Amino acid sequence: MKPRKLSHLWPQLLSLLPLGLLALAGCGGLGYSPGVSQAGFFITSTASDMSTNQQVSLSALALSGEPAPVRWSVESGDNAETLGEGRISAKGIYTPPNALSRNLVTVRVTAALRSDPSRSVAIALRIHPGFVQPLLPEVATLSLRSSLRASAQITEVGAGSVNWSLSSDAAGTGSSSGLGALTANNCEHFDQQYTTCTVTYTAPERLPSSSAVYLIAAVNGTQTIASSKILINDHGLNSTPAAHQAVQGKHALLGSSGGNDNDYDTYTTPAGKSYIADCCGGTLGALVEDDAGQKFILSNNHVFAESDQAKIGDVIDQPGLMDGACIPLSDASTRLHAVGRLRAYLPLSARSTNVDAALASIDPGAIDSSGAILELGSLHDGILAPAPPMTGEGETLEPDNFDMPVVKSGRTTGLTCSHISAVELAVKVNYYKDCAETQPYGAKIFHGQIAIEGADFTDSGDSGALVLDARNAEAIGMYFAGGTNGDGKTLSLVNPIHDVLSELGGAVGSPLQLVGTTKPHAITCIHYGQGGGRQTPVIPEIWRRRIQSVLSSTEYQQFLHRVPAGSILGAAAGASLDERGKPALILYVSAAHSNMPVPLVLDGVRTQVIVSTPAAIAQGKAPRAPLPPNGLHLSPSSLAHARQIAQRYTGQLMHDPAILGVGVAQSLDHPSEAALLVLVEVGRIPRHQPTTLDGLRVRYLHLQRFHVTRERSQQRPAPSSCSLSRIQPSTWKPQD
Repeated sequence: MKPRKLSHLWPQLLSLLPLGLLALAGCGGLGYSPGVSQAGFFITSTASDMSTNQQVSLSALALSGEPAPVRWSVESGDNAETLGEGRISAKGIYTPPNALSRNLVTVRVTAALRSDPSRSVAIALRIHPGFVQPLLPEVATLSLRSSLRASAQITEVGAGSVNWSLSSDAAGTGSSSGLGALTANNCEHFDQQYTTCTVTYTAPERLPSSSAVYLIAAVNGTQTIASSKILINDHGLNSTPAAHQAVQGKHALLGSSGGNDNDYDTYTTPAGKSYIADCCGGTLGALVEDDAGQKFILSNNHVFAESDQAKIGDVIDQPGLMDGACIPLSDASTRLHAVGRLRAYLPLSARSTNVDAALASIDPGAIDSSGAILELGSLHDGILAPAPPMTGEGETLEPDNFDMPVVKSGRTTGLTCSHISAVELAVKVNYYKDCAETQPYGAKIFHGQIAIEGADFTDSGDSGALVLDARNAEAIGMYFAGGTNGDGKTLSLVNPIHDVLSELGGAVGSPLQLVGTTKPHAITCIHYGQGGGRQTPVIPEIWRRRIQSVLSSTEYQQFLHRVPAGSILGAAAGASLDERGKPALILYVSAAHSNMPVPLVLDGVRTQVIVSTPAAIAQGKAPRAPLPPNGLHLSPSSLAHARQIAQRYTGQLMHDPAILGVGVAQSLDHPSEAALLVLVEVGRIPRHQPTTLDGLRVRYLHLQRFHVTRERSQQRPAPSSCSLSRIQPSTWKPQD
């Protein structure tokens, strides 16, 4: 994904922001009914107190409880006039203003009956500043006693502050003892820019007892917080995304920020003056060359070619606009420099293309000719050196290497590692003509893709990053999109490198290969976690009763008679991991029979297999859920069987608008078996949710729609660090 960056605070820009950008505040109903006796109706709200990162849903109800037909309006507020009071849709969805002029703003929203506008009811909404984007850095790795500078931008203008603290958990509720120190807290205030606060964090002298240190930022001391995850080590390793976002100068290294110089949205005032509203960018992924030895920069179509909206020959910048205050090369004050020109891209609109990829020619001396990528090398003086990947066409994915550790070096999250979680993935990704994602371009279904789970493996701005086998620096693909379930579980989508090179080679009329070294080398792995956390499942009483009925069933008794004596050590009620919110029958199996065939379903309930011992069962120490697999472990035969079923059902499943993708993964209920992975959009219910298909378990993962521009957190992206009003409208071209 590539991030977008807001460049100026104008109230009219609210019209550019999609409603889906913000999450609805609260989950319950809050009644508010002034003047009910006079108006004959009242207003309910999902919340009356919110941050600028949220929306609130208002409803007008007659005294009978039926919806009242009303016209909504934002009547007044005490925010600065230049910043506006927000807006409300005809359906009663209120969106706060982009920025606030004080710590707390009150806005009055009115509903008037359509049949009699003189009958109206008002509600007061209290709004406080939120965060413009995640903390910078989002993730980092520090050695003992080392320091980093962190920053937070809040949606307040001319005032506001951030309270910094340390915690052993991301919620800020854990212990702060022994986690290090915070110094040099400072906030900068501007009249027409968001408030930016910074702090210096210094790691402790000894390793903390917690697995990570979380740097917590609270806006004006409220409950609106953001966190940065910092791993502490005692072997001298320091890694942050700062170098990836910085100006590289001549011979720029790959894995750094970059993008199309025209990749911004514009806004024109009623007076006819144009401004840059926001901008996008991504990662300069790798260096490739053709048969004649001509070299190109590799990245995504949506990074270099603006999702098909660019023109061949467009300038490619380093860093990208979002790291240069949205100031393009046409302005003399820009900190960006040109590194190449758009040479070719694979149209996303074409059915014949199956990757999101583009190439840029290289300006003389602009890019390191060895193809070195930031942080892929060995450790020197606490810093990972740049190093090239393996030259060639990359590594072929096969069952015997599915469990490889994978690594990427990208603009936003820097160097991160994880494992492959699914292959043969058909997935739907939505593209837009603009950075704000207000102008849909189309949805494209990619086939045969790679999926990687892992908290903080990627985020917006890492688009175009090369994904490699960390054992030998062989490329396996290129990152292009990501999604989340909103609770720490993320999924990164990767185009297979063979497809990328093959299709781009056809576009330039010559075979392509990666520029790099002929000597395999291991890459340091930094794992920031899988996300979601492992929790003891809660088993409702109704599930326990259901499992008791299964244990009493004829089908279960017949199963026990068929299996070897001593193979089943016990059974219990559990929670399915393949289909959240459904019960599972836990079967405790002895290690000697761990590969024994087990029915996928018994008496209509999913089975869950856990290897244990008689002693653990007797002492009540048996696990309550299977251990999550570390990587993808599938035999050639199970892969072949799962692939056949995926090919048989993918088309049918993908016709369901609730389903985002279908692929081959590992069952979490029985990790030694394959599963058909079905990606379901959060908040939607598929027409059919089979438990099994043709003898294969079906696993469901609920995710928000995949994005290539917005952060996975769905929060508003970063603004620029300075006003761009001095740029003359005639000096640059708005997007089509």
